[in-house]
Amino acid sequence: MESNKLLILFAHPNQARSEVNRPLYAASQQFDQVTCVDLYREYPTFRIDVDKEQRRLLEHDTIVFMFPLYWYSTPAILKEWQDLVLEYGFAYGRDGKALHGKRFFCAITAGGAEKAYRADGYNHFTLEQLLQPLQQTAQLCGMEYWPPYAIYSSRTAQEEGRIQRHVDHWQLLLKRILRGDVDQGSLNGITHLNELITQSQEITS
Repeated sequence: MESNKLLILFAHPNQARSEVNRPLYAASQQFDQVTCVDLYREYPTFRIDVDKEQRRLLEHDTIVFMFPLYWYSTPAILKEWQDLVLEYGFAYGRDGKALHGKRFFCAITAGGAEKAYRADGYNHFTLEQLLQPLQQTAQLCGMEYWPPYAIYSSRTAQEEGRIQRHVDHWQLLLKRILRGDVDQGSLNGITHLNELITQSQEITS
């Protein structure tokens, strides 16, 4: 059976105020094939251990960035991690083929409503468009880029009772990935990985 070890790089600079990312990260820790790394806890001074992080990448097949969307991008430590860990000769370049064939996607919380992430919304761009720098990073490194797993209006998700469903669907998605039940073919026409779960539930209902 194909290996499906999954690495989650979690970046939330203020976990005491996290209502969605924190339970999502906790739910991820229940899987033996999933390695969860809290970057802000592991590197409070931003002194990234490049060799350690590169070994982690080599040991896993699917890489996930889990973070709240900050000013249309990642929190600072994830940018620092990319700048230092994805080195020329390791992640890209003539001899940089260490990550070829691995899968990459983001698990994101967005404070704004989904309708805000449209050409006619106040953010003017879709989430997919805002993630294009990460998509290009993955492609430059020879990784297979997958659409994000996302929740919108995250600031009101708790009072609206949407968090547990989001966490439950996340666990179902992880199970599918770890079984090897997700590939590029199953992602055709999908803009969010959430759709894989909602579609399968519609089919079985």
